[in-house]
Amino acid sequence: MAQHVTAELETATGTEYADHLRTYEGFIHLAKYGTIAVVIILILMAFFLL
Repeated sequence: MAQHVTAELETATGTEYADHLRTYEGFIHLAKYGTIAVVIILILMAFFLL
């Protein structure tokens, strides 16, 4: 039968955590400004097209 493989979990070291935090903050900024840009585009479309 199939073997069950378990994943090993470990805590990130200092450097890995810093890289993870920087990536997460970059994602949050991208999501925030991307959402703002879409809202502005939709407002402008509603204003000029209706």
